[in-house]
Amino acid sequence: MEEVIEQLREANEPVPVPLELPDEDQLVEIEEQLFINIPFVFKEFLLTVSDVVYGTLEPVTVTDPQSHTYLPDVAANAWDAGVSRELIPLCQDGDNYYCVEEDGTVVLWEGDAEEVGEESWESVWHWARDVWLES
Repeated sequence: MEEVIEQLREANEPVPVPLELPDEDQLVEIEEQLFINIPFVFKEFLLTVSDVVYGTLEPVTVTDPQSHTYLPDVAANAWDAGVSRELIPLCQDGDNYYCVEEDGTVVLWEGDAEEVGEESWESVWHWARDVWLES
């Protein structure tokens, strides 16, 4: 995990208006809006690297309700598209969504098939290393 955080920090691209990291209270508010508990490992991810901008993928954020990556909005869109309510979107990629399961596993919901595909990652950290940093 620490190694992935370090790699993401090094890869972070400068942007005109940098994102902010959330605090625990903001995550509680998001959980209340979504009516779902965010798995611990996903909370860690949001608290430590949700301000990183890198590559073509844009993981969800929780500090700016105006952002196109704002978790409640991305979740509403994903669930409207057919993603199961038990899955929390981590990142939209076209019609596909990388989603976090209750146990912290990341799966790819494929928009064209409207179902979870074969690929999965043990945690958001594995996804960040294998998918986000490779994008």
